[in-house]
Amino acid sequence: MNPANNTVLVTGGASGIGLALAQRFLKAGSQVIICGRRVETLREAATASPGLITRVCDVGSETGRVALAEWIVREHPALNVLVNNAGIQRRAIDLGNAEPWADTHTEIAINLEAPIHLTGLLTPHLRKQPNPAIINVTSGLSFAPIAYMPVYCATKAGLHSLTLSLRHQLASSGVTVIEIIPPAVNTDLGGPGLHTFGVPLDEFADAAMQRLAAGELEIAYGFAEQASKASRSELNAIFERMNQPRS
Repeated sequence: MNPANNTVLVTGGASGIGLALAQRFLKAGSQVIICGRRVETLREAATASPGLITRVCDVGSETGRVALAEWIVREHPALNVLVNNAGIQRRAIDLGNAEPWADTHTEIAINLEAPIHLTGLLTPHLRKQPNPAIINVTSGLSFAPIAYMPVYCATKAGLHSLTLSLRHQLASSGVTVIEIIPPAVNTDLGGPGLHTFGVPLDEFADAAMQRLAAGELEIAYGFAEQASKASRSELNAIFERMNQPRS
């Protein structure tokens, strides 16, 4: 897809991968709206990248998603690109022990419910626009999960599956459906300092945008590319290696 001359909504766009993609769409000449839950983080993003439009929104809430969709169609009717990026990652989850369901549901709601619902809310509008696209940001962990992050990995696997089905359903509609599949990237996902071993953010975002501009529909990088193309036996080996007991 052409990254220029679009009106783009990026959920979870105030930091990390979402902000990096938003900045590159903006630099390419698109109008970009970012949404997130934290006012101060949105303000900092807009200060660092003048021209970004911000909207406070909790995409983990059904009413928040409906309000966002109504606002975007009313205030930015040229919207033609939806980037489902918002996500949270919780660690050290033991499914064999009960935990507050609200915590689990929040992770599911933001990572999986939100893309499903926003896609349903906004696709009728996108169909009417020139060069419409839906971009889902999944994870290499969609294919080879880490066992101590079971809910995160399951939601990303679900979003990968959704992307495949959506691409098939919208094949004749004119809406392009794209999947960006990051490896571990050096962001604050899950908490500051947890991904310092990951790929530098700018390196990943630059590569993803170049491949987006080249027209690729499935954009994986590094470990994520290896995992997304692995055989079942190779994935089993990757899973066992990644889930060795930690010292």
